[in-house]
Amino acid sequence: MNTKKIFGISLFLFASLSACVFALPSGYGKVKLGMSVDAVKDALKSDHQFGYRGDRDVTLSPKDHETVIETDPTRFAAFSFFDRCWFQFSDEKLSVITLSMNRDMIDHYAIFSELCEKYGNPNEISPKKSVWKSDDVTLSLEKPLIIKYVDAKVFKEKQDASNVEKTTSEKAKDEFLKGL
Repeated sequence: MNTKKIFGISLFLFASLSACVFALPSGYGKVKLGMSVDAVKDALKSDHQFGYRGDRDVTLSPKDHETVIETDPTRFAAFSFFDRCWFQFSDEKLSVITLSMNRDMIDHYAIFSELCEKYGNPNEISPKKSVWKSDDVTLSLEKPLIIKYVDAKVFKEKQDASNVEKTTSEKAKDEFLKGL
């Protein structure tokens, strides 16, 4: 075999392995972005650590008439790593999973280290949050200790649809930063 073929095969295998190692998850446990409301309810019922009690945890957001499920594992799942969980739906599909972690049971460094080991270094990092991105999912670890899974396509569609113009202070900040 010539060197170019070996290099090409090696590059293909490395890219394939990298894609497997660094593919971001679309949710936690059985709860995945894009699921229907009923499918999420079923998944929450089957996993006690979410502390899901049934339809009493489901509300309709008055602003945009979209479904939100909020659970309180501290009351109904005493040994859960979660403090509170929110599951937001857009067009009847799960678009955001927000998991507030129990800081008595787990710390920021442990989660950050695990995420870096599994998905590589974050695409963005700041004192407030670390963010990993793919075409489909944005995964963030936010302070004090929140893990968030966002459907990147749904978020972009909502962002594009809003077309909200920046405020004067936002424009001034952008101009300042450009001048650095």
